[in-house]
Amino acid sequence: MFEKILENVRENEPIVHTITNYVTVNDCANIILAAGGSPIMADSKYEVEDITSIANSLVINIGTLNGESTQAMLKAGKKANELGHPVILDPVGVGSSSFRKKFVFDLLKEVDFSVIRGNISEIKTIYRGKGITKGVDVDENDIVTDENIDETIAFIKKLSRKTGAVIVVTGAIDIASSSEKTYIIRNGHPLMTRVTGTGCMLTTVIGSFCGANSNNILEATAAAVCAMGICGELGHDKLEEVGGGTSTYGTYIIDFMSKMDSEILNGGAKIEIR
Repeated sequence: MFEKILENVRENEPIVHTITNYVTVNDCANIILAAGGSPIMADSKYEVEDITSIANSLVINIGTLNGESTQAMLKAGKKANELGHPVILDPVGVGSSSFRKKFVFDLLKEVDFSVIRGNISEIKTIYRGKGITKGVDVDENDIVTDENIDETIAFIKKLSRKTGAVIVVTGAIDIASSSEKTYIIRNGHPLMTRVTGTGCMLTTVIGSFCGANSNNILEATAAAVCAMGICGELGHDKLEEVGGGTSTYGTYIIDFMSKMDSEILNGGAKIEIR
């Protein structure tokens, strides 16, 4: 299903301009490399337009916002739009403060996003225009289950139609959807939630896959989500085999991303299309 998507990433080595938080920046850079891309982690407002100009995609992650980074994100986003590059938004903890919330809605007014990826609470906050998130984690009352998945898909499609972006909700069940087509993905392992930055890393993998497949954003995004989940599964298997804790597990996830190929991706993808 995803042979060409992955092949394009490996062959084209897309440059991914990533403006992300300082908590996970090193892991994000490493997993972009593991996925087949080339990271540039530039966040100065004085150079982001130049950096975006030489990149293939742009990732904006609001995890550790400050006055200068907000200006840099806006400038980079507008430049990427001007150049027709995919722009991916990770609205980390968007409902945690009025500052974050206001900035995300300012971004959505000023920048056209190709993909918006978050947990269900973050995506609901964007959809409703209000709400409070539990820090950067999902609210237990919002968790996607088989019982509420149909209504979840319905509002995600509405949000996609409103924003023009592919919407990705990640959790125990992952969803990647345009306004017309939805991928339900059941890869991953619960231990991934105990490693800081797996969501941030996934967003940059999406940036890598979309940077090399800008004419096929939905499928590229779904492939990235599957790949990350499979790495979580394989990493956990390795952890069970040789031992170790959550830090070792995070390293295994990156290791298996570097070993990802079409056989592993297509053979391991647990995916449903609606």
